[in-house]
Amino acid sequence: MRFLRITALVAVIAGVALTAAGAATVSGLLPYFTIQSNVAYGLFAGWAASRGPITRPALKGAVTLYVTITGLVYHLVLANPASGFSMGPVERTFAESVGNQLLHTVVPLLAVLDWLIFDERRRFRWRYAAYWLAFPLGYLGFALIRGLITHTYPYPFIDVTDLGYAGVSLSAVFFAAAFWLLGLAFVAVDRVRWRAAADDRDPDPVI
Repeated sequence: MRFLRITALVAVIAGVALTAAGAATVSGLLPYFTIQSNVAYGLFAGWAASRGPITRPALKGAVTLYVTITGLVYHLVLANPASGFSMGPVERTFAESVGNQLLHTVVPLLAVLDWLIFDERRRFRWRYAAYWLAFPLGYLGFALIRGLITHTYPYPFIDVTDLGYAGVSLSAVFFAAAFWLLGLAFVAVDRVRWRAAADDRDPDPVI
């Protein structure tokens, strides 16, 4: 358990460092949801590795969901030519490619494994799926306000220059619905596993 969480923390640090080793800088990477979600999960993984049992399941669920969103959006949308929002072939150095895979593939997988296998206390509530939308929606507001100043947008599906505010609004509604459904899936899986674990702990009924 502790090994996996330390590995995830190291993967986050290495992923950011290797990505920043190219043309991008750390400050230039900060506006990306990828970096923010990975750093959030890395901090939580480091805290959990040093403190032991997870006592804040809603917070752990949130950071796990966000880094999972990072992995899914990258592989299904940004790196998928059929999505309509593909960022196309990107030239990267070897270090940047490794960093990219760490942040978009390795860390999300480690986060999901940690959640499914090692969380000691879990009991998500259905309303958490709505609460967990707060950060993605806040990020959208941040990206749009930043775009008004810099005239740049971190992702093509929130690029006002290309899509206009109507297009971005439609895109935002679609992604918000998808993230909410993913959150509900997290809650459903968690509750099934929690009940299964509770049944395993109960003695056999006397007949």
